[in-house]
Amino acid sequence: MMKEINCYEQLFHVFSKMGRLPVLLKEAITENSKIVSFKKNERLLSEGEKSDSIYFIISGAVRVFYLNKEGIETNTWFLFENELVISVFSFFTSQPSFEYIETLEDSVFIALKKDKLDWLYEHFVEFNIIGRRLTELYYIRNEAQANALRMLSAKERYDLLLQTQPHLLQRVALGHIASYLGISRETLSRIRKK
Repeated sequence: MMKEINCYEQLFHVFSKMGRLPVLLKEAITENSKIVSFKKNERLLSEGEKSDSIYFIISGAVRVFYLNKEGIETNTWFLFENELVISVFSFFTSQPSFEYIETLEDSVFIALKKDKLDWLYEHFVEFNIIGRRLTELYYIRNEAQANALRMLSAKERYDLLLQTQPHLLQRVALGHIASYLGISRETLSRIRKK
């Protein structure tokens, strides 16, 4: 596993772009979180479980997906190094999750439990600012994805993915990408051949 100090420096680099990160806050984050690793295709969360952790990806990749009534998967997020992974609804409501979080590669994370996150918010004003800015960033990304599914054609959604997230094609199976774009694998193959 990577050296612990390097893992936290990676996290602090991302957080420092969002706001002030005093030494005491860095120490509190380090003391209240832990480094965890998962093998490829392991679940961090399954439908029906309650999400009580937020994960920062040190290395690796994950997907977030749900199953419809027929058991067909729909991928909603792909996340990679230096990004946060969370089941938003379950984490913040303490209700059972309707989605799954699964690794696409062997992955290393910094995990923070909800009660520890709440403690950090309570004791560090700076962490509230960082948390708010991160929430805004992910909310905007979610809205952009939802708008693309509602307003763009299949070809336009694929072109947008090539423009904004070309790395997905190297790290994510085409079937997962098709689901993420809201199209069949066959439609994706036709679009890619043009």
